Amino acid sequence: MKPVASPPATITQPTPHQLLLSGHWSARSVGVVVAQLAQLKFPRAVGVVADAARIESLDSSGAWLLQDLLLRLQREGAAPTLQGLRAEFVPVLNAVARHIADQGPSRLPDTRPRPELLAGVGQAAQQGWQLVVEALGFIGACALALAGWAAHPSRIRGRPILFNIRSAGVDALPIVAVLSFLLGIVVAYQAADQLRQFGANIFVADLVGLSMLREFAPLITAIIVAGRSGSAYAAQIGTMAVTEEIDAMRTLAIPPLEVLVLPKVLALVVALPLLTVFADVLGVFGGMVMAQVQLGVGYADFLDRFAKAVSVTSYMVGIAKAPVFAAIIAMVGCFQGLRTRGGADSVGRQTTRSVVQGIFLVIVADALFSIAFSLLDL
Repeated sequence: MKPVASPPATITQPTPHQLLLSGHWSARSVGVVVAQLAQLKFPRAVGVVADAARIESLDSSGAWLLQDLLLRLQREGAAPTLQGLRAEFVPVLNAVARHIADQGPSRLPDTRPRPELLAGVGQAAQQGWQLVVEALGFIGACALALAGWAAHPSRIRGRPILFNIRSAGVDALPIVAVLSFLLGIVVAYQAADQLRQFGANIFVADLVGLSMLREFAPLITAIIVAGRSGSAYAAQIGTMAVTEEIDAMRTLAIPPLEVLVLPKVLALVVALPLLTVFADVLGVFGGMVMAQVQLGVGYADFLDRFAKAVSVTSYMVGIAKAPVFAAIIAMVGCFQGLRTRGGADSVGRQTTRSVVQGIFLVIVADALFSIAFSLLDL
């Protein structure tokens, strides 16, 4: 005798205000139910009753599907009501609902129609505003944690700070040295032909010195650190969020901001100005080498003109930018890491966002510095 096949999960809509749910809502029914969800249409601002009395079995996958249906009805303003679900299925549905609330939106395929242009612009603006509010809240929480460190210095964790100074500063010296040296060569090479036409070869020291110390060295160093350390911060904290290590820290009354965020921020604020000084030296040296090769300007002549052309103010302008760039990079990386939800795909997505947003904000800050220094005549 052949076994009777269990009925698959089905969703029928006898009226626009009523749904009948039946069959076995399990992992095997995911594809069928998702396809049925895509065909349903609901009136807005009208209550929809979902009758689950005919559901014969329900596992976590089926509960996820059912919860996704209820959330979709809420998003579309249909005011759903679930009735008739067996008592033994209610704990499973409640557990899935709590998990969705903790982990963010559902990972099921989005069956909603794509929004129109204006609706999409509105949604993007709303998401952007929400991101700004979350970022401001994160900055405020970090400020409070830093104030707690200032009030209770015994809570300062020295080893994580030193470790991050080494990983973000010392370990970055080779790549910063190579790129700064090459950038100095490029700047001097691009200026060589023009300066040679006017017999102003010696002024290559002015060009290389001012451009490297004021702009290029702090900016290129910040971009390197954003791609290298900012992404590492986001990936590390994001992986800890996915594996629920951060939740475990909160359970043990260990503040995640004091353990994971503040040591990285303070370490980068210390390391980036030192890296900028290192980049200044290597960039000027690269320009000096190219000036000797292309323009016949000797090292002694170059350094003599460099000392006259570049003032201490120009040097300090570049150094003053570095702590601000460091704070931006570290805060963005840690913020995006803490916003990680879901699995490995979310870690990669937040890591990418941390690099893109970090570099973008660094360039914006550099432009604002240029405007401010121009107004101050520095």
